Amino acid sequence: MSQKQLKEAFISNLNGTSLLEISVGLSLPPLCLLCRGLLLILYYLHHGKPVSSRKYSLLLDFLVLVCPLVFSCTVLSPIIFFMPVILAAFCAGIFSKIYSQTKRESRVPFGQIVKEFQKACLDPECIPAITVFRVYVNVLTSISILAVDFPQYPRRYAKAETYGTGAMDLGVGAFIFGNALVCPEVRQKPHRTQPRFSSLAKQVFSVWPLIVLGVGRLLTVKSLEYHEHTSEYGVHWNFFFTLALVRLAASLLLAIFPKHKAWLVALAVAVLYQLLLSTTSLKMFILHGSDGRGSRLGFLDANREGLFSLFGYLAIYLASVQVGLWLLQRRSLVRGWLEALRELALAVLLLWVLLQLCQACTEPVSRRMANLPFCIWVLAQCLLLLGFFVLTDLSLVFTKLLVKGSSVPCCWKVVQPPDSRKKQGMEGVPVGRQDKLSQPCLISAINKNQLLFFVLANVMTGAVNILIDTIHSKAASTLCILHLYMFLNCLIMYILHARNTVLKFW
Repeated sequence: MSQKQLKEAFISNLNGTSLLEISVGLSLPPLCLLCRGLLLILYYLHHGKPVSSRKYSLLLDFLVLVCPLVFSCTVLSPIIFFMPVILAAFCAGIFSKIYSQTKRESRVPFGQIVKEFQKACLDPECIPAITVFRVYVNVLTSISILAVDFPQYPRRYAKAETYGTGAMDLGVGAFIFGNALVCPEVRQKPHRTQPRFSSLAKQVFSVWPLIVLGVGRLLTVKSLEYHEHTSEYGVHWNFFFTLALVRLAASLLLAIFPKHKAWLVALAVAVLYQLLLSTTSLKMFILHGSDGRGSRLGFLDANREGLFSLFGYLAIYLASVQVGLWLLQRRSLVRGWLEALRELALAVLLLWVLLQLCQACTEPVSRRMANLPFCIWVLAQCLLLLGFFVLTDLSLVFTKLLVKGSSVPCCWKVVQPPDSRKKQGMEGVPVGRQDKLSQPCLISAINKNQLLFFVLANVMTGAVNILIDTIHSKAASTLCILHLYMFLNCLIMYILHARNTVLKFW
């Protein structure tokens, strides 16, 4: 077998892992974020000022926010179920140290702190959990697209061939989910009336970079004879094309139907598509081609996975628009977000029950077809991760109330209630904006140039695979390569952020 065939075989015919293992793995990013926030608050408690050095801030962010994820999907994957416990214990130790020191100084009863926390006012205009969710999906995807080519990356985390739930299967759906949370239909102010098809016109213009990137990736892969997983999207299709067409189709549907009914449109699309899969020969065509033996003759046959999975991804996008609209409902008090957390937990529980019923009545999760169970699974996991991030933010808000004056970048900032601002003639501090200006932050840096970060990760992944025999790499060299690859990518984003440069011209 040639090197190309070896690498293709290395990432093919896999079955994924358990739903529980992926859910446990999703708790790691929020715990890393919590750990970093507590360390920054502890530093402020001891030194009376935040970390101002860009060099040390980048080093801390990379070591705490990125490195544990690289280890968890490589050499520490055998103990993945223990890693959340270890990180949670470490966070509990830091919080205990902070609380014990502040208790000696302030002597405020714990019950009073809890009451003050529940009444704390947060800026409803900016929700850090959305930013962090989108950034972490990008980071996890960037790690996985290179790590999957190394033997230290467990094969159960890679994309499943037909049925199954691999960690990388979730990444595709989570990318769609994250994009929908900040789409124009969600960000549009309720009181503003715009022409019905204005968002569609904007989307037509905004997706051209995705089309260009899709064409560029296609030409590059074919000209370099780079290894590819054909059953993922097909011969000529790729994720950039999927993302572009899903955004256009969703904008068209949301121009026709009320956006607050997006979940009904999503349900209709997903159910109708599943009925077609279950009652017609469409499923056999997607899995086995027009001749039943995996033929790739003609454009439709060659790209059947990428073209027909658009229906599933469109359903995920529309449902995510509904989630985005729900998140942006004005909640000024911590008490309101605690209630929102309960609603999120109920939604996740309901989706898990629906997933079990759907798999029992139809078929297992299939990323290749993007069937109804896949849509439900993606939504359940994404809402779970989003809930984890909201809980992390609220935990950091509680800790910041213990240490007056402390701040954490990309975390809610407590502001004065609207009534008191009016009385004093003051404006509330917008959440995150002051933090971004005063404290360097890797999350803010990546968020500013998310598409560039993803493209750089793809280019670097290709370069590593061309230059290195990844399949036969040892653990030490694998870890060195992955950490260097992620650090270079993060460093470029950090430099651009320091110079306030956003590479976006569309």
